[in-house]
Amino acid sequence: MRLRNETRDDAHDPSPADMVLTGGRIHTMDARGTVGEAIAVRAGRIALVGTADEVAPLIGHHTRVVHLRGGAVLPGINDSHLHGVWLGAMWPNLLMDQLAGGDHHHGGPPARLETGADRRRAILRTAALLSSLGITSYTEPGLGPGEDDGPSGCFGSDALRDYADLAAEGLLTARVTALMLFGELDGASSRAGLAEGLRSFTPPADVPGRFRVAGVKIFADGIPPMRTAWTEEPYDDGTHGGLLVEGADAGEREAALVAMIEAAHAAGHQIGVHATGSRTTRVVAEALAAVLAQQSGQTTTEHAGRHYVIHGDLLHPGTIATMAAAGIGLNTQAGIPVATEDMLTAALGPGVLPHAWPLRDALAAGVPLCLSSDAPVLTPDWRAGVAAAVTRRGLDGGVRGEAQRLATAQALRAYTITPAWQDGAETWKGSLEPGKVADLCVLEADPLEIEPEALPQVPVRLTVLGGTVVHEA
Repeated sequence: MRLRNETRDDAHDPSPADMVLTGGRIHTMDARGTVGEAIAVRAGRIALVGTADEVAPLIGHHTRVVHLRGGAVLPGINDSHLHGVWLGAMWPNLLMDQLAGGDHHHGGPPARLETGADRRRAILRTAALLSSLGITSYTEPGLGPGEDDGPSGCFGSDALRDYADLAAEGLLTARVTALMLFGELDGASSRAGLAEGLRSFTPPADVPGRFRVAGVKIFADGIPPMRTAWTEEPYDDGTHGGLLVEGADAGEREAALVAMIEAAHAAGHQIGVHATGSRTTRVVAEALAAVLAQQSGQTTTEHAGRHYVIHGDLLHPGTIATMAAAGIGLNTQAGIPVATEDMLTAALGPGVLPHAWPLRDALAAGVPLCLSSDAPVLTPDWRAGVAAAVTRRGLDGGVRGEAQRLATAQALRAYTITPAWQDGAETWKGSLEPGKVADLCVLEADPLEIEPEALPQVPVRLTVLGGTVVHEA
C-alpha cells in the first residue's frame, strides 16, 4: 500500500468540501490498494483522497472536519446477501444461535408479517441496525410471488414494493439490490413456475441509487449438515442428497435446473443460485458458464452476467476453475465454516474438508469473492465476518480450515469493492475514489493494524451515505 498523491482533475476543484475526515488511514479499496491520510466529501461524492496537507485547502468556513485520531475510513460496507425484512422481524434472534442451542429447524419471526406497515417497520428496523454497523448497501436475496403465501410474510412480492416505496420516500438508509423469487424459500421450485414468473410478474421500478431489482434467485439444493445438499461424496447413510427443483428423477431435476438458469439469463437477469453440495455447485457453475459463453454480442443489462453461486459450501478444484474462467462470483459466509464444520464432517466424513468453504483457493484462482452474513442466519456485524474469514476460529478456539484463511485486506475487499461488482455498480460505489458516492464507514481503529480477533470490538464512529451522516456514535 502507498500514500495517495491524487492526480485526477477532481482534485483541482477549489470549492470547499462539505466534510473532511483527517488524521487517520483512508483505505480506498481501489485497484492499487491506495491508502490516504484524509478524505474530502462534496455534494454527496468523494472530492479528494490524499495527504492531510493536500486535503486541507478544501476546508472552508462551513466544512465539517472530523479528526480521526488514528482511526480509519473504509468504503461503506456492502452485505451482499442479507434478508432485510426477515432480519427486522427476527432481531436480535439468530438462526445459528438456535442451531447451536440444539434447534435444528429454521426459526422465524414471532408472528407473521401480515401488513405493509409490519413489513415497513421490519425494513426500517434493519436499516437502523445496519447503519449502526457501517453498512450502506445490501442485497435482499429472494423476494417474490413464490413466497406470497409463505409462513413468515417476509419474502413475498409485496416486500419488493415496500422497499421501492421506502426508497422513493427517502427513508431507506442503505442502497438495496433485490433478487426475485419464483419458488419457495429453501424449498421447491419448478421450471414452469419460473417461466410463469418471468412472463407475468412485473417488479417495481428502480429508484436510482437506492433500490433496484437486479435478477432472480434460484434454490438448487439444501445444506450438507442436514443431508439435503446434492453431493458427489456419499453421506454417512449412503445417500447423496438431491436437488430441490421439481422432476421425476435426478436427471429431470438437473435438466430443469439448467433450463431455469438458461431462461433467467435469456430474460436479461442476474442470477444467484443457492448451491451448496459439490455436485450442485459443479452443475450450476457449468450451466452459468455455458450461458455466459453465449452472451458475446448480445445486449444485456448492467447486472446480467454478474451471476454467482450463493454459499458454495463444497467446491471441488474443477468447479473453482470453471467459475474463475467464466467470471462467476462466489457469495459466502465466513462464519458458517467455524460454526458447522463438525456437523459437516458428521454427515460426510473428514475426507470432504479439502473442498469445504475453500475461500482462499477461490480467490487465488480469480473467482470474484463476496463475504456476507445471510442474516438472520448469522449476525449482520461484518466485523465478526471479517474476523471469521481471517482466523477461521470458532467459539471453542479451534481453527477450521486454516489453509483457507484470508488476509484482512482481502476480507475487506470482499465486503466493499467486490460486492459493488456483484451489484454492477463498481464504477460509482465500493471504493473511495474521486467522483464516487461518499458512502463511508468510519472506525475508531485501523482494522489492518489490530489483531483480527479484536475487530468486532472496534466501534463504528460514523456511517455516511451519499455524504449524509446516517449514524454517529
